[in-house]
Amino acid sequence: MILTDDQRALRDTARRFAEQKLLPDYQKREKSERLDRDLVREMGELGLIAPDLPEQYGGLGASGLTTGILIEQIGWGDINVSYVPLMASLTGKVIAGYAKPALAEYWLPRMILGESIVALGLTEPRGGSDAANLLLKARRDGDSWVLNGEKTSISFADQADAIVLFARTGAVEDGARGISAFLVPLTLPGVQRTHFNDSGSKIIGRGSVFFDDVRIPADHLLGDENKGFVQVMQGFDYSRVLIALQCIGSAQASLDEAWAYSTERTAFGAPLAQYQGVSFPLAEYDTLIAATRQLCYHALELRDAGEAHTAEAAMVKWLGPKTSVDAIHQCLLTFGHYGWSMDLPHQQRLRDVMGLEIGDGTAQVMKLIVARERVGRVAVQYARDSKK
Repeated sequence: MILTDDQRALRDTARRFAEQKLLPDYQKREKSERLDRDLVREMGELGLIAPDLPEQYGGLGASGLTTGILIEQIGWGDINVSYVPLMASLTGKVIAGYAKPALAEYWLPRMILGESIVALGLTEPRGGSDAANLLLKARRDGDSWVLNGEKTSISFADQADAIVLFARTGAVEDGARGISAFLVPLTLPGVQRTHFNDSGSKIIGRGSVFFDDVRIPADHLLGDENKGFVQVMQGFDYSRVLIALQCIGSAQASLDEAWAYSTERTAFGAPLAQYQGVSFPLAEYDTLIAATRQLCYHALELRDAGEAHTAEAAMVKWLGPKTSVDAIHQCLLTFGHYGWSMDLPHQQRLRDVMGLEIGDGTAQVMKLIVARERVGRVAVQYARDSKK
């Protein structure tokens, strides 16, 4: 794939930012367990956050492919920081498409400049992959909505300024057809937040958000009442591809370091790269990462052309994290006993990427989606019938 001049310029800007500002302190940031908001604002000033959002809000009106290329480069420096532009693109598209004009005009420029972070509130304690199985309730009360319930496994739970929240406005038996979406500031009375002690991606601050009679204006409804799930979930094909590119960027960083090390380290009087037992595994994973990257780019090109890309998005969502985990693991082994040290970044990358084998859709769910796209409902109907 040949990039345009504009894409190359943006990619190079993102790469310089990753090399100069992200990679050197990647491991140091983990200890803080907080996002560096000054770093986020600097990223926004460079145009690296949600370039796909409309120009009227401060975005670049760029393609999904361009956005993916930037996120991959940022992920090369720090996969956790790359989650900021990814989330801004996902929630920003929802706000741009479904929020009232005044609401969009307030939040979107702040998100693009890195001044505000908007989280996504979908997962609840009783269901993750079963995304429509929601209990958090939104009740209409005059010119307001009143929210009660809990969201869990929320990225930026204790740091976000607002959240795109999915809540049940219809009956439980209505399933996805009884869910609405809202934009909720997280500074309102009745909001409480927690911070999980995760194995990786610590600066993202995954946690739970509790809503106890939280009152929001009626105009904070996004889209149509009881149709929010159907309307908004369409954007998840996009975010799945961006997640895969995050992972690929992180794996590529470890591969770049392992290749360099293989030429510097000697054993039995020769560089490690001379031994096929060292170079061949790296060559294999470099190939697999490159192939996964091209499938990601293909999925984004389909999206930009208005073509169906649900199957391709599901493919890369399971393939990207898995291949990246395996590649980083091999790089850790390439460094031998040095690789096992906490002083080198491979162990952290392994932990950070591994979380995305779970988050935003497991491999099993993604494969089910691919099967459903290929052969229709027969892929899932038998399992449902067998439970009756």
